[in-house]
Amino acid sequence: EPQEKVHRNTESYSLIEGIGTISVLMVENSIILGSESVKKRDEDSDDVYYSPFWGIEKGAVLQEARCFNDSQLDARRCQQVITKLLYLCNQGDTFTKTEATEVFFSVTKLFQSKDSNLRRMVYLIIKEVCPSSDEVIIVTSSLMKDMNSKVDLYRSNAIRVLCSITDAGLLGQIERYLKQAVVDKNSVVSSAALVSGLHLLKINADIVRRWSNEIQEAINSSHPMVQFHALSLLHQIRQSDRLAVSKLVTQLTKSNIRSPLAQCSIIRYVSQVISQTVPSDNAPRPFFDFLEGCLRNKSEMVIFEAARAIINLKEVTSRELQPAVSVLQLFLSSSKPVLRFGAVRAINQIALKNPLSVTNCNLDMENLISDQNRSIATLAITTLLKTGNESSIERLMKQISVFVSDIQDEFKIVVVQAIQTLCLKFPHKHRTLVNFLSNILREEGGFAFKKAIVDSIFCIIKNIPDAKDPGLSHLSEFIEDCEFTYLSSQILHLLGSEGPQTTDPSKYIRYIYNRVVLENAAIRASAISALSKFGAECPLLRSRVLTLLYRCLHDSDDEVRDRATLYVQNLEKLSLHEVDNSNSHKVTDFALQDLESSLYSYISGCTVSPYSISNVRSASQKSKTEHGISKILSKAGHDSSFSEDVSSSFEQSNLLSNPLFSVYGSVFKSSKPISLTEAETEYKVTCIVHLFQSHVVFEFKCTNTIEEQVLEDISVSMEMIEGVDFLAENSTISLDRMPLGDEGSTFVIFDRKEGVFEQAKFSCILRFTSKEIDPATGEPEEEGYDDEYTLEDVDLKLTDYLRPTNISNFKKAWDSLSEECECSSDYDIGKREGLQQAVEMVINIIGCQPCEGTEAVPPNSRSHSTLLSGVCIGESQVLIRTNFGLDELNNVTMKITARSERLDISELVHAIISNS
Repeated sequence: EPQEKVHRNTESYSLIEGIGTISVLMVENSIILGSESVKKRDEDSDDVYYSPFWGIEKGAVLQEARCFNDSQLDARRCQQVITKLLYLCNQGDTFTKTEATEVFFSVTKLFQSKDSNLRRMVYLIIKEVCPSSDEVIIVTSSLMKDMNSKVDLYRSNAIRVLCSITDAGLLGQIERYLKQAVVDKNSVVSSAALVSGLHLLKINADIVRRWSNEIQEAINSSHPMVQFHALSLLHQIRQSDRLAVSKLVTQLTKSNIRSPLAQCSIIRYVSQVISQTVPSDNAPRPFFDFLEGCLRNKSEMVIFEAARAIINLKEVTSRELQPAVSVLQLFLSSSKPVLRFGAVRAINQIALKNPLSVTNCNLDMENLISDQNRSIATLAITTLLKTGNESSIERLMKQISVFVSDIQDEFKIVVVQAIQTLCLKFPHKHRTLVNFLSNILREEGGFAFKKAIVDSIFCIIKNIPDAKDPGLSHLSEFIEDCEFTYLSSQILHLLGSEGPQTTDPSKYIRYIYNRVVLENAAIRASAISALSKFGAECPLLRSRVLTLLYRCLHDSDDEVRDRATLYVQNLEKLSLHEVDNSNSHKVTDFALQDLESSLYSYISGCTVSPYSISNVRSASQKSKTEHGISKILSKAGHDSSFSEDVSSSFEQSNLLSNPLFSVYGSVFKSSKPISLTEAETEYKVTCIVHLFQSHVVFEFKCTNTIEEQVLEDISVSMEMIEGVDFLAENSTISLDRMPLGDEGSTFVIFDRKEGVFEQAKFSCILRFTSKEIDPATGEPEEEGYDDEYTLEDVDLKLTDYLRPTNISNFKKAWDSLSEECECSSDYDIGKREGLQQAVEMVINIIGCQPCEGTEAVPPNSRSHSTLLSGVCIGESQVLIRTNFGLDELNNVTMKITARSERLDISELVHAIISNS
């Protein structure tokens, strides 16, 4: 009986490794320290905890370590000192080389003690101190002696310590002992050798690979932990060879592995092989039968691992998911909370991609809404919201309303996000869902929770027009008691933007003005801005808004007074009609470049006369001038790039004159018009791509050439057919009417991820309502029919992200950019007539501005360097050096070096060249 007890203790202690071992032993020894260092406390201080390591200093502990040199060792005291040393190491204290050497040599003298607990502490401190290669030899003999000891505790720990401190040179001396330990009858010793082999693979992989036969024998061990460790080591040895891994997996799926941990590892290896296999059209997935068989395993851990593997398969079908869903459904009613949590979490993951596959589990998940474990209840609710149908929404909301008040804010945020997704999925149920969000918005909660609800209501209002009025009403009531300045300002801004377009704008003015009376300066300023928008867009309410703004002119805050003064003046001008619309000029009526130049000249003090806008050319005058210059240049033999630049600038000014696009900022670049129809077709459509900082606007200019019909409600639907998912469609602006010969524009707007430079191709379909013209009256008929016309594909090119710009000193600008953001590569252009042709081709491909006249190649030159400059979207400068060389056969080679403020922009230049 004593021997059996020792064996059990040896096995349990040896399975503990690393930090876990240190923690266990430090807890044991802290009890000893605590019993000596903490005195008896009275009844009033029984709940106070005193750390046994409080006040420990490194110097004092090193002094205590001298007890290791005593002729008569006190095992208990030595354990305490080693515990303190381990505590200092784990707290981040470091020993100098001298201190570490002294501690190491002192510890080696403890091998003479026969105390088993002290010997365990010695193993740990040797691993922690990590002696140098010169010092390892001193302790190697003692450790090798323990490897051959009859005490299994010594053998296993000696193997671990030796493998952690031994270098590649000494490894060959102990290889024979390690190979014997792998197939040792004692499972603890065998596991220690196998785990050490995993670490030794990083030091000398060739030696470990020679253990393959012993490791294969260990896989057939009857002990579960030995099987697991042997399988892990064998896979690590073969992981670089895909064919070897595939053979190993095939062999393991047919073997009798009883260890649950080993079976989980096999399932993961199978998943890896499946993911690397190219599936055929009709053939079943390899090893899928094995995964399906693991769903019937006795171990719950194996079942969950198999279900997770099936769920994560690429392009998994509903038929393949069905066995996993059936097993998970059984776990939903388990008495163990961890099984219920694992099952509902896996089902939640399935619901993201295949919600219809888990509809049979809805009844079981509804029972989990009242589960005592709130994590389980939250997952059940979010899953039900993803899988539920439109008829079950009211019932779910009633169940959730009882539950949601009892959970923490982080769980509430998950529920709110799921409700937002459900509302966008079923827009007709927006009233029920928005009412639920407004009710929980009034409950107690932190900023993150409130912000999640407000953002969800914002999203619903933006995407569901019918939800605008109820959503704005709920938000107006919320700001009456809102304690967060940020949220109040956001809501007031939304009320100012959307409120004037509602059916009854006047009902929101009371809520907004209450914020002026009751809130802080930041909210008052936001409220005044919102009020001014009502006055500007609602003429019937302008006088009432002015009355309220007059009261704000004497506010105590400067910002509030300034805003009130500005908006009062603007609204008074509107109400008194001081500006005659028929004679007044808009800013966009003038040539923007001339207007900017004149304003800059006036501000800089170059003129003393009062500024007069009448001195600025109108846009029509500039257009005529530029048209005349273009004709002169064309007659003189120049290219049409000048007129194209003028056209591009004109398109940009037209775009910015539209208030819908002014919020996007300035246009970075507009492409040349691209014809999407043949010249002889009924409809002429051209496309211009306008690139903003975070938006891409596709403008389609349409012209009707058929005399017998009028087109109405014209729009273009676009679908990405090539490219990564970096654009999200924002909205489409339709063209109301297009008579014969008239040109109009319809727009498609995409949100673009900033910092992403990708190209894309879109298929385009022109959709419209066609109405025939009555020959007698010349008016279109009331009834029309919907029609569509397929257009050519539209490309968003990599060159659209670059814009040419000129610089005066290229070398100075080049040196100012970091070499870390430089990217260089060589290219073979092929046979050309000369270097001038190659230079012009590269300039046209990249689309940047040549600098310092380097675009001109001297006659008969065999080499040439061209300097290019540009700006990437985001106003990041790009500089390019191109070196050309021409051989005897007229083959041109080129080296391009690009520098920018960011490395990915420099790489963009090379991507443009590679794609061309």
